[in-house]
Amino acid sequence: MYQKVFKTALLTTACWFGLQAQANSQNVEQLFKTTCASCHGQELTGGMAGSLVDSQWQTEGTDDALMNAIKNGIVSAGMPAFGATLSDEQVRTLVVYIREAGAKAKQAKQPESQMGKTFKTDYHRVVTKEVTNSDGIIWAMDFLPDGSLLYTLREGELWLMSKGGKKTQIKGTPKVWHKRQGGLLDVYPDPDYKNNGWIYLSFSKPAGNNAEGESIAFTSIVRGKIKGNQWVEEQTLFEAKAENRKNRGWHFGSRFAIQGDYLFFTNGDEGHQDDAQNINTQNGKVHRIYKDGRIPKDNPFYNEKGAQQTIWTYGNRNPQGLTLHPKTGELWSTEHGPRGGDELNLITKGTNYGWPKVTYGMNYNGTPITPHTNLPGMQQPVHHWTPSIAVAGINFYTGDKFKNWQGDLFVGSLAKKQLHRLRIANGKVVEDEIILKGLGRIRDVITAPNGEIYLTINDRNANHSKIIAIAPK
Repeated sequence: MYQKVFKTALLTTACWFGLQAQANSQNVEQLFKTTCASCHGQELTGGMAGSLVDSQWQTEGTDDALMNAIKNGIVSAGMPAFGATLSDEQVRTLVVYIREAGAKAKQAKQPESQMGKTFKTDYHRVVTKEVTNSDGIIWAMDFLPDGSLLYTLREGELWLMSKGGKKTQIKGTPKVWHKRQGGLLDVYPDPDYKNNGWIYLSFSKPAGNNAEGESIAFTSIVRGKIKGNQWVEEQTLFEAKAENRKNRGWHFGSRFAIQGDYLFFTNGDEGHQDDAQNINTQNGKVHRIYKDGRIPKDNPFYNEKGAQQTIWTYGNRNPQGLTLHPKTGELWSTEHGPRGGDELNLITKGTNYGWPKVTYGMNYNGTPITPHTNLPGMQQPVHHWTPSIAVAGINFYTGDKFKNWQGDLFVGSLAKKQLHRLRIANGKVVEDEIILKGLGRIRDVITAPNGEIYLTINDRNANHSKIIAIAPK
């Protein structure tokens, strides 16, 4: 079924009438089981009709072609049209479901990486090695000019590791709301750190209880300095308006990028997805302020009454990757989709990225969100991953150890435990290579001063993390 010319049989009459009985509220697993599995098999590997997981399509193989086949049928294969019996939302969920099954079958064939073992990538032979480890979840890291490494533990700790490997906790950092996805998040030294000593932190800050008695929080952005292993001179740069503090523990964002005098940071939709389209709230946005917290008057909604003046873009679900291209200065972001539709976006002033009106994904329970992957006035992603890989931290490679990776974008993946290497040319992703697989949830990736690539690897079940390096062999 669905975009594929079937290899063997027609859909049965029972399958046709089964589709007519479906309700929009039915999740995609039930929908497929009751209407399609009798022909294509419970595992989508084929039966009376062909497999849906072997990528042997007789059309061009795009999502649009698959949706068209479901809705309008394939006469030459005897596949009837289901446009009258399935809503566009249901058709979209079936597309995601088929993509998930195909990706699962493909990934099962890929060997997992092994720590310390040499392996070959498309352009380099490399090896992994452990740099350090810690109890808790290492959320972010970055280097200071002297080569020491700063990293955050989500539970609320900031650590400094010297070039020699000595680790020191920095005392006096902000109290954080450490629940669900909340805690101490990004850490980012000022590009002019040698002269000003500023370090920027994002974290979830407690905001009491809501009307239902649930504990809530909001994203806070501060900067401070480290003197004598103490966090000092803290300045609050951004906090949500009091009336908009309602996060119950999800989608805080929150990543930094600094360009000149401007500080960019991300704020996820906080589990209130419709707010992403509301310019009066902070959630579901990429923000831009001056490094000292002032708001630039040329921000796109600065002069709109009631608007959140710090907004740079909106319609963003949960951006957990943010970085600047080292040559062009372009701002790039990775954004968590729901079930399907993780995105790579080029972030530009005043742009609406569509969430939740458009998405390539569906709800986690398999029910539809929207039939739309594109609408007028809403920006398409440069690249999307369906099924989701749970994109996290990103970084353009700028070192000298891997000459054939110069300028490539490295993308961490949580759920799939992968490191992706993307090559971008003329605004399009022309290569998407999986470098690592299976070592753990990769939450952050940076280029080390020595040219190696550093990753944070989390084991959520064990509540343990590692920082590892990828080095040439």
